[in-house]
Amino acid sequence: MLHDVTDEDTAIALGSGDVAVLGTPRLVAWLEAATVATAEPLLDEGRTTVGTAVRVKHRRPTLVGGTIGCTAEVTSGPDEKGRITFAVRAVDGEGQVAGEGEIDRVVVDRGAFGT
Repeated sequence: MLHDVTDEDTAIALGSGDVAVLGTPRLVAWLEAATVATAEPLLDEGRTTVGTAVRVKHRRPTLVGGTIGCTAEVTSGPDEKGRITFAVRAVDGEGQVAGEGEIDRVVVDRGAFGT
């Protein structure tokens, strides 16, 4: 998943800092979106996943106008309780790792959330 960094994605806009670079909350959201997309083909109809843990290091600043490509790979699961762990990585337009880590999700019934 490729994302363009805009003013709305900065630490200033998100309230997570006072510089005009990609904010960590947005980076984590983009990485989570990658896990959702990666999990989708593994799920039965009526099922979805919800996030349960995030362990991400934001390693490099990305300026407004830059790009970030996010990937997620299943490293374990789904297990008998529906837990899935993903290795996640964000690479900037210069080919440098901007962030990486792990995200855990669990499979749930979509209907339990009224959707």
